[in-house]
Amino acid sequence: MSAYPAEKPATGPDFRHVDAWIFDLDNTLYRADSDLFALIDARMSAYVARLLNVTQDEAKKIQKDYYRDYGTTLSGLMRVHGIDPETFLSDVHDIELTQLAPDPVLNRAIARLPGRRFVFTNGCRNYAQRVLERLNLDSLMDDIWDIRTIAFQPKPDPAAYESTLANSGIAAQRAAMFEDVARNLVPARALGMTTVWINNGSVWSKQGPEHPVAEPHHIDYETTDLSTFLSTVRIER
Repeated sequence: MSAYPAEKPATGPDFRHVDAWIFDLDNTLYRADSDLFALIDARMSAYVARLLNVTQDEAKKIQKDYYRDYGTTLSGLMRVHGIDPETFLSDVHDIELTQLAPDPVLNRAIARLPGRRFVFTNGCRNYAQRVLERLNLDSLMDDIWDIRTIAFQPKPDPAAYESTLANSGIAAQRAAMFEDVARNLVPARALGMTTVWINNGSVWSKQGPEHPVAEPHHIDYETTDLSTFLSTVRIER
């Protein structure tokens, strides 16, 4: 995945048509090298081990198999084992956020964006709210779409995108989506959204369902630095 349009520092990427800004949470609104998601991953493995009475190694394999086959570990546990999702969500997201700190450049860049701003995550609203507060971004977001919002149909299930746009009254052609997992941008682009891939090299962005497969035409822009990218986009009409 290398043949994407380059950023245009002189004039900036043209986002003058956008009035709905949709951000993934983990490894997107904070740096992937904070390794925060590794803490959640470890708690998921521990949860699976306790639930199924298996070793940590067996639990890790089951966890990854469910993530690949169902989009999230939670979806697999719900479908195969009928677990209560609330118990899982409260357990795996019970982590410290001490490694997170606000990024003043990113905060200013998001604050200048016209229209509404959303967080779209396969995780939990309570956890997302905690992360946003830690990053001083909570007051800048209009809403959080979490796994409950999308009826436990995780990204990249197209139904998750269609329902959130419809319920929020968003026209896809006037929306931009920012994600570190390239395949999650495929349904967004199919609906007509402008897509931005945060290419952070994270191991987490390379895991998950084998389909859909992101190709160059699914990605409008690629960046390794969300703060810089958002600071350069053209928004004046």
